[in-house]
Amino acid sequence: MDLFDSAPTMLRQPTWYSDTVLEEIPLPLRASDYEVTPAAEQNGRWKVTSSNGEVVYCGIGPVTVSVG
Repeated sequence: MDLFDSAPTMLRQPTWYSDTVLEEIPLPLRASDYEVTPAAEQNGRWKVTSSNGEVVYCGIGPVTVSVG
């Protein structure tokens, strides 16, 4: 519960159909509670993991987690 009505944390990921359009997905925790791991190889998968160990995204990148 956010008493100060701050901007939500957003996961921004590329779409499969465009190089310029991003899909935005709201996340429940603060941006600092997520770790973004870039792909290890050129066609590898990016991973976003929450502070409790839950993988919330594993797919094409690059991806970002930020406020608003």
